[in-house]
Amino acid sequence: MSEGSVQHQQPAVPVLEEQQLDEFLGAVPERGQWRYRPRRVGMVWRSKAFRAGALITVLALCGLVILALVRQQTGTEGFLVGLGLAVLPVPLLMSAFRWLDRVEPGPWRNLLFAFAWGACAAALVAIIANSFATRWIATATADPASADTLGATVVAPVVEESAKAVAILLIFLFRRRHFSGIVDGVVIAGFTATGFAFTENILYLGNAFGEDQQLGTSGFASVTVGTFFVRVVMSPFAHPLFTVLSGIAFGIAAAGGPRHRVRRVVLPVLGLACAIGMHALWNGSSSFGQYGFYVVYGAFMVPCFGLVTWLAVWSRQRELRTLSTELPVYAAAGWLTPAEPLALASMRARGMARDMARHWNGRPDRARGKEAARTVAEYESFATSLAMLRRRARHDGAGPDFAVREQELLHHLWHRRDIAAPALTYAARATGRLRAVPRPPSLPRQFTPGSGHPQQLPAPHRHYGGYNPYLDDGGRRPPPG
Repeated sequence: MSEGSVQHQQPAVPVLEEQQLDEFLGAVPERGQWRYRPRRVGMVWRSKAFRAGALITVLALCGLVILALVRQQTGTEGFLVGLGLAVLPVPLLMSAFRWLDRVEPGPWRNLLFAFAWGACAAALVAIIANSFATRWIATATADPASADTLGATVVAPVVEESAKAVAILLIFLFRRRHFSGIVDGVVIAGFTATGFAFTENILYLGNAFGEDQQLGTSGFASVTVGTFFVRVVMSPFAHPLFTVLSGIAFGIAAAGGPRHRVRRVVLPVLGLACAIGMHALWNGSSSFGQYGFYVVYGAFMVPCFGLVTWLAVWSRQRELRTLSTELPVYAAAGWLTPAEPLALASMRARGMARDMARHWNGRPDRARGKEAARTVAEYESFATSLAMLRRRARHDGAGPDFAVREQELLHHLWHRRDIAAPALTYAARATGRLRAVPRPPSLPRQFTPGSGHPQQLPAPHRHYGGYNPYLDDGGRRPPPG
């Protein structure tokens, strides 16, 4: 969107309490300047493209190696059966964690990296390290049975949880902009563990199928059905639950800000220790007697799963409350309409705003509707990031990049407000969060993708009773200043 399409002057940026005005005010940089990076001649490794290519290459090589190892252990037929059964819980788990991340959704590239790391790199490290450690213990003790037990209850939890935690650590260190709290830690840990469990399930289910082939068993009495029931039906969230403890610790450390350096180091270590302990208890449950597994499952795993689920949902609701607390200052300054903080703090209103943008035309154009809905979704995401940024700055002090990041987010909002602000205002009224009666339109308008501003349209969408939110005065009046 060009500067000429902005029809009124941008309002001043609201200043944090106890901060000097000169620290934060200034002209919003041009869009082309945001992505500028000085060119470093002879330093290829500093290129984002080079680092991304190297990472993809490493993960691809790990995937090929793990594929060969699993196929070698299960056989081709067992591998295909294990793959077909292991993939069944993956969409469910990914959808659950993505639903949790709807308030401030992180980029898919981070989540896909986490899944690939768990499925390829972490699984490869676990297979190699666990096999080596178990053989070494068996040779040193001359007791293969105790070596297997010790490997499952001590070695495997340490190796597997540490390998999975590396993905969380990498995103925590190099993608800090997208790692701001507990929900982000839970989602990233969940995707990592889902990938790891996917590869592990292929191995276990493939071996079970091979055992059934040797014994000639089939049906409900087969080892494959029993393994599928235990690993996929009863405990699909087992690995995610372990690793989520590490993710929660990283999330608390991320929310603490750079001032709490000790907490940023100690908490992830404690979270990893808790993940290892829970994993060890789960793996060792079969050694507690005939009903040890069911006791651990019912008395410990299920309550822990419920507690972690409650914490994740509570954290998500807390993010929504942050929107209603932090964004009104921008509404008072003229960057947002008064109704927008109310709508942005409600998942129902946010979804209604996107739906409104997608369907307002009396003769629907799918391309235009999709583009408009995407614009509203981007606006909601940027507004959420802005609220989280301001909350961290108020609680932990404004960092050196606060002003630049705040202006960048406000710039994104400003160039999408012609589409998003009226839709959110309508959603706030339609959901009862803003007590007002919509006024009928006098001049319907429509958004053209790529133009950055509404254009005239013959008639409003009849689905909304003749009311066109793009004529509502919310977002159309020039803000103060």
